Amino acid sequence: MTEANEPTTTTEAERTVPPQMSVVTVAAGNIGELREFYRALGWEEVPGSSDDWAGFLLGGVVLALYPRATLAEETGAGMYGSGFTLAVNVDSPEKVEEAYETALWAGAGAVAEPQERKWGGRSAYFADPEGNRWEIAYNERVAFGERGEIVAYGE
Repeated sequence: MTEANEPTTTTEAERTVPPQMSVVTVAAGNIGELREFYRALGWEEVPGSSDDWAGFLLGGVVLALYPRATLAEETGAGMYGSGFTLAVNVDSPEKVEEAYETALWAGAGAVAEPQERKWGGRSAYFADPEGNRWEIAYNERVAFGERGEIVAYGE
């Protein structure tokens, strides 16, 4: 960010957080139990799912199950609300920084600066004006369609 708290992009038109919802993450107390439940609904897990993290591709959005304690650690001071995060996936690690800076410029609260994550990608977290946590994430296992929707995960 610049001294004036401006994103590094130069024009108003370049300031953007992509208008898409990529991932809804549920803070899970027991991922194994939730995996069984969602599979029982007939939902197919994405490759790489385990009892440490699981995902289900649902109409272009991934429903992710992530350990409550780990999610609380990643997103800041403890768990909040009903235990979920919203995410926007981007197509490069550099775009994590760009989108995060834009969110802060727009009035978001900083939660976690861009950083490499244990799961192998890069992400940052911010809070909207009502405290809802959003993640900006890059994950090389995500494939996007023409409209920015997730069309494949982990393949």
